[in-house]
This record gives sequence, C-alpha cells and structure tokens, in this order.
Amino acid sequence: MKARHQARIVALQALYEIDCTHHAPAVVLEQRLTEVRLPKAYAAFSRHLVNGVLKYQPVLDTFIHRHAPEWPLEQMAYIDRNILRMAIFEFAVDGHTPVKVAINEAVELAKTFGSDSAPRFVNGVLGALVEHKEAIAQAVRAAEKEKRWTF
Repeated sequence: MKARHQARIVALQALYEIDCTHHAPAVVLEQRLTEVRLPKAYAAFSRHLVNGVLKYQPVLDTFIHRHAPEWPLEQMAYIDRNILRMAIFEFAVDGHTPVKVAINEAVELAKTFGSDSAPRFVNGVLGALVEHKEAIAQAVRAAEKEKRWTF
C-alpha cells in the first residue's frame, strides 16, 4: 500500500473517531500515528488533512448539505461524511491534490470502510461538488477573513 494512501487512512480513522467520540483531536491523531508509524512526511500529511478538515468543517458541511440534501449530515454514516470532508478539503481548499486523485482516493476509502452503497454515494456527491470547487474555496477565504475581524 502506498504511503500517501496509508496517510489518508490514518487521517480518516482519526476523523471518524473524533466525530463519533469527541475525543481530543491531537490525542486521537497522535495515537493513530504511533500505531501506524508513517514516514515523517506522510505523518505530516495526515496531520494536515485532519487539521484542515476540522478547521473548515462548517464550510465543508454546508456544501455537503447543499449537494446531498436527501442525506442530512446527522443521518449520514460517520465514515461517509468524513470521507467527503477529507476529499473536498483536498481538492477545493488545500488544492495540492488533483480532483480526480482526491475523488478516486475517496471512492477507494469508501470501498474499504463504507457500506456497499458508499462508493457510489461518495462518487456522486463529490462529482456534483467538483463544479463548485471555486465557490468552496471562496467560502473558506470568506470564513478566514471573518475570523480575522472577530474579537
């Protein structure tokens, strides 16, 4: 298994646990990284994914809700919503991962960790969101700007 894919698995497992249990993100992630022992660069990538998803989760969730209205986030499987959050963060917010790679990785994670219908669901939602990549990035920038002016 490629190290970058393994780093995504670690990030997804951490996000899943954080979402389900509300344990401290830093503790959860470091525990996962201790168990897996990724090379430093890939451990940093896992941290980047987890921190990015958590930082921008309200924006990511808004776009997921808009493009999967028949599946409210609170009714969506924990694993599915975290796969979606991570992929959207990668292709729309971070921008260092090509869209096709982010979607393919998300579908592979859904095949491994989700239900039988998860890969199709993840692919469909992400496919719809690709068209809104710039809007997501703009929403993140607006949220960042808003935070700077909050006292």
